Amino acid sequence: MTDMLPPDTMEPDPRPPERLALEDYRPRQTLVVPATAVPLPRFPVIDAHNHLGPAFGGDWSGRTAAELAAVMDAAGVERIVDLDGGHGDGLRREIERWQVALPGRVAVFAGPDYERWTSDPQFGESEAARLRDGVAAGAQGLKVWKVLGLRVRDPRGRLVPVDDPRLDRMWATAGELGVPVTIHVADPIAFFGPLDERNERWEELHAHPDWHFWPTRPRGRQDLDGFPPFEELIDGLEAIVVRHPRTTFIGAHVGCAAEDLARVSTILERAPNFHVDLAARIAELGRQPRATRAFIERWADRVVFGTDMAPDPAWWAVYYRFLETADESFAYDVDDDEPPTQGRWRIHGLDLPDDVLRRVYHDNAARLIRF
Repeated sequence: MTDMLPPDTMEPDPRPPERLALEDYRPRQTLVVPATAVPLPRFPVIDAHNHLGPAFGGDWSGRTAAELAAVMDAAGVERIVDLDGGHGDGLRREIERWQVALPGRVAVFAGPDYERWTSDPQFGESEAARLRDGVAAGAQGLKVWKVLGLRVRDPRGRLVPVDDPRLDRMWATAGELGVPVTIHVADPIAFFGPLDERNERWEELHAHPDWHFWPTRPRGRQDLDGFPPFEELIDGLEAIVVRHPRTTFIGAHVGCAAEDLARVSTILERAPNFHVDLAARIAELGRQPRATRAFIERWADRVVFGTDMAPDPAWWAVYYRFLETADESFAYDVDDDEPPTQGRWRIHGLDLPDDVLRRVYHDNAARLIRF
């Protein structure tokens, strides 16, 4: 017989709150599904989109090359691309710190000096010369960031569009030097819409208001205030990769349009010199697993592995699980106890075949990037 408490000492019935703040919502999944730990990849990995500089993620600026090698070894990562080289003396220091210290394992990419564009009418020619100097110093590629098209302005105060012909010399120089261009020109589509109750990235944009590119202006009107619409940025990306067939481009974050794989396929069809990395987009890819698997299998020679995270075995393991297993409905973040960082959904594994996995993990990047 169960002991009964006197009425005045009984615990009150739990009452749900009438309202619950979104930031306090912590649902726990009740699905009973397989959970496969994948601490090591099936094949050696090249992380072609990573950051070792102080401006990103975990900030490896205070750590050593020996520590980096140990972390990579622990996670089955054979090589890594550091996109934080920048230009000038900073680039030389980054090359010395990582690429020289770990020969054959780290490739440092250079980057433009965007701040000078506002005072240099010949900024395209200047960047071409700067890239030549960077490659002579040891840089293995060029990283172009999303300030192109979204923020950087020319001496007249106009926004520089992605396909600005003044940059043709820079793109052509990368091709002449035989180094790839990793290019990031747009963020998720939701970042270009109003921040209202319909925006699926509301929490992320609320936490990072500088990532919100709204309001947008009419396309092609660089003279007006506001950000360019998403479609204009992607069209600009397509224009430059088609215009420069001798230059190898790697479209960061699944060609900057992970929510629209058909659009990315259109660029891949038109431009054999175009490739894409998977960095920081498994949240988008994992909620459309059938379409994503079909996309990767179709373009198995044009997709490269990348994370956009500072080196961390826990993060790499999430990517391995996504690519290698058929697990369903799991977190795309390392910490499953916290709300998802990009959107309130879960992802599903792709269970890629070995021949595709080997190319995505390693062979494609090994062909495109010098180490």
